[in-house]
Amino acid sequence: MSVISVAQAVVLGAVEGVTEFLPVSSTGHLKIVEGLMGIPVDDNAVVGFSAVIQVGAIAAVLVYFFKDIVRIVSAWGRGLRHREERYHHDYKFAWWVICATIPIVAVGLAAKPLIEGPLASLWVVAGSLIAGSGVMWAADQMGRHKRGEDDTSFKDAMLVGSSQILALLFPGFSRSGATMSTALMLDLDRVAATRLSFFLGIPALTGAGLYELKDALGTGVGAAPLAVGTVVSFVVAYASIAWLLKFVAKHSFNAFVIYRVVVGVLLFGLLGAGVLHS
Repeated sequence: MSVISVAQAVVLGAVEGVTEFLPVSSTGHLKIVEGLMGIPVDDNAVVGFSAVIQVGAIAAVLVYFFKDIVRIVSAWGRGLRHREERYHHDYKFAWWVICATIPIVAVGLAAKPLIEGPLASLWVVAGSLIAGSGVMWAADQMGRHKRGEDDTSFKDAMLVGSSQILALLFPGFSRSGATMSTALMLDLDRVAATRLSFFLGIPALTGAGLYELKDALGTGVGAAPLAVGTVVSFVVAYASIAWLLKFVAKHSFNAFVIYRVVVGVLLFGLLGAGVLHS
């Protein structure tokens, strides 16, 4: 028997799709919903399932930004072959994404026992949701929003890419929230910060999903729930991406800050009352 049913996979896929790219923590929301459905949040198979259905959300990014990705990859390929092409921004940006992914990969492999053990606690999720809200609010207020996507540098990519470690170690902090907040502190505008967060998430999340696939399939999650969760995640994430890019073009991140605080406080209450177990 699978530890996650097909019906539960539909719910979790929808949660993943909605929250993966919104700065509200997909990992945190998945753990909360898993807890409410009685699914053990620290089970290796469940952790693996969560990582695998992220691939559906990443596929949504690949489809949504297909033209941009083709342009960047093509520029990278041309630059590998021709020296004069290496001054092109897209060629350099491709290398920046690769380099900016190295820190989270290194930490993810080194800290895997902690990430899947003590740090998987819902108490950590609740605290990280609230702490991350403070960081996001401060970044949105402090950032001057004067730099666009074409103004990004290697330093920007490395700092924003490295900030993904916060979400890796503290589920609830939010990968999108951490990367967007860091980008805003570097004075990127909200749309540029959001797009950079998307591009930096592609290799990190895809790698995590493929790495965890063996655990998800080998320790208690059936192929059907995995497939269903991934497909649902893709469909919902595509709609979420389109909505978010329109939203950040005209609004601040205050709505997300308030939402995160409310969810964090509510989660502390549910844990304290014994309704949920960490």
